[in-house]
Amino acid sequence: MSDTATPYAAQAHARAQAGTRVEAMPTVPARAAVDLPPGVLAGDVVWDEIIAPGGYASRQIARGSRLRLTDLAGDASVSLLIFNAERPIERLNIADTLKVQWNGYLGPGRLLLSDMGRVLASLVEDEAGTHDAFCGASNQASNARKYGDGFNHGAHPNARDRFSLGVAKFGLGRKDIHPCLNLFKAVRIGQGGETVIDVGPYAPGRFVTLRAEMDLIVVLANCPHVLDPRPDYAVTPLRATAWRGAVTPQDDPIRNATPEGLRAFLNVEDYFSR
Repeated sequence: MSDTATPYAAQAHARAQAGTRVEAMPTVPARAAVDLPPGVLAGDVVWDEIIAPGGYASRQIARGSRLRLTDLAGDASVSLLIFNAERPIERLNIADTLKVQWNGYLGPGRLLLSDMGRVLASLVEDEAGTHDAFCGASNQASNARKYGDGFNHGAHPNARDRFSLGVAKFGLGRKDIHPCLNLFKAVRIGQGGETVIDVGPYAPGRFVTLRAEMDLIVVLANCPHVLDPRPDYAVTPLRATAWRGAVTPQDDPIRNATPEGLRAFLNVEDYFSR
């Protein structure tokens, strides 16, 4: 007879797991997080989680918060969705993010724009410089072609189905899964218009830091890039750490860097002036 064969034995077994930590899990409470970015106080941390290969996470963070995503072992591949937490019908618009800023390649100082002309988040730090705003998320069919299986609860989960689990926690569905931003894998457009990917692996510990310019729902899926040419399901853990921060001031250099960006910030400030 197993040690979980009766309700009492199962209860005892479950309670014995208290305090157990595994590689991929959230830190609860978040203020217990360690190895924080310089200057970040433990009491200000609102989210700290290691996301497993093939895993996902979703969380609401407040305006002014900073969110650092760290490629722990050099082969993370995170796809990102962002929503206005108050009105999730407003969400990240990748096409506007690129065309309004006259740039197809995101890096420090760039903005992530909504479909309503507002700044959802600013990219305040970028130690990676290897991102993709063109290719979107993997799906069950693309993973099945490559790995022989793309089932959400199988050995090779895909980013789109992981997104479906993440958005469901906020009452959203598959229709709300919009074109995503992929971080930590470099995609460039070649001279002939072809997409060229560099999957690495890269040096461990690279990170990007986003500043939330509105109250946000953030959804992450840590799955191999849809263009990853490797035959194996290759991806390593990602760390997400968020902490409280000040709302962007009017003299902020990112806010004032371009006329187009300033207008998007003014739209945010108008939204919060109600």
